[in-house]
Amino acid sequence: MTRINLSLRAARHLHLAAQGLLKKPRRRARPDDILATVSRMSLLQIDTINIVARSPYLVLFSRLGSFPNVWLDEALARGELMEYWAHEACFLPRSDFALVRHRMLNPEKMGWKYRPEWMEAHAQEIAQLMEHIEQNGPVRSADFEHPRKGESGWWAWKPHKKHLEGLFTAGKVMVVERRNFQRVYDLTSRVLPHWDDALHLIEQAQAEVKMLENSARSLGIFRADWLADYYRLRNVNIRPLLQAWQREGRIVEVEVERLGAMWLHQSLMPLLPQAQENKLNATHSAVLSPFDPVVWDRKRAEQFFDFSYRLECYTPAEKRQYGYFVLPLLHQGALVGRMDAKMHRQRQQLEVISLYLEEGVKPSAGLLAGLENAIGDFARWQGAKQVICGSLPAALASRWNKEWEIDAADKTLVISSGN
Repeated sequence: MTRINLSLRAARHLHLAAQGLLKKPRRRARPDDILATVSRMSLLQIDTINIVARSPYLVLFSRLGSFPNVWLDEALARGELMEYWAHEACFLPRSDFALVRHRMLNPEKMGWKYRPEWMEAHAQEIAQLMEHIEQNGPVRSADFEHPRKGESGWWAWKPHKKHLEGLFTAGKVMVVERRNFQRVYDLTSRVLPHWDDALHLIEQAQAEVKMLENSARSLGIFRADWLADYYRLRNVNIRPLLQAWQREGRIVEVEVERLGAMWLHQSLMPLLPQAQENKLNATHSAVLSPFDPVVWDRKRAEQFFDFSYRLECYTPAEKRQYGYFVLPLLHQGALVGRMDAKMHRQRQQLEVISLYLEEGVKPSAGLLAGLENAIGDFARWQGAKQVICGSLPAALASRWNKEWEIDAADKTLVISSGN
């Protein structure tokens, strides 16, 4: 069989095509795009930091363009999505409940996410909580008072929050909606009344094979050692699986410039001729979340995109290199920079505290225009009427003024003359 050779550029573009980040959206987003996009990625990681946009909404925005955040909440409430521990805490299609059920039935293996000693010590209270939910319907942890008001921090979670988190990890309750991003829990037996472990449970080994299949499809093109991290799998023997997939025609081996042997998923085969001729072009520029699947595996992002990234919000301020909540910047198939930003909602301002271009990135007119549009679109989606720029690379500072006025009516940027 003739060896398939690909440039690094082409391989990156195939991966972005699998992730829905190769081209700009061709149409306005629709509510049913939420489930379709999550299904395409397999997982949508959840994070609560809200200094700009909360991560799951931003990941969707990067792929869909502007959409009302409530669409994600509604997809969860309709039962199209569910929440559970996958890569980390994630939204995933509720149809994938069977894939994670074995984790729920063995919560002791979930590490810090489940505290057996806590659940045992408070068994009576937890039983009463389950009875309360059964009789009174779904609850939030906010529905219960802290016995010692004034305490704060994760170490001082009120008991009912710990109870609910433990029940969630053990699969006794599920998140049925979010109110102001707060989880609302109901009994799993009520959410999925027809589920029967005796009839429907998928054994761990079988479930993990399906997780790896999802990972291969969502990555599109991958090295063998990239697969397990997608669902945080441990001690999986991937080589025999890859050999079986190759025999079945699900994947083909390709040789990628600088990276060597990789695997291409069959879903991308229609794009392979263009990729081989280096004609698979990327047109999208976007602000990404630190928890986007393209970058959540930091080692993969460095190997694949030469993008070394570390989230610094938990690093003391004096030790940060780039900033508190730094967002990767995608431009036409490459991760070209990063920006530390903050959304001032009351003032309707997006503050670009600092922006950095990656070493070796040439600030062409096309790149500057792409980033300008991406940041402007992001600001407009966040409800900003103005972008305030702080520290910028010289090439951007000479083109961009300190303040951008955003005209929401015609969706264009008006860069003010003042500095």
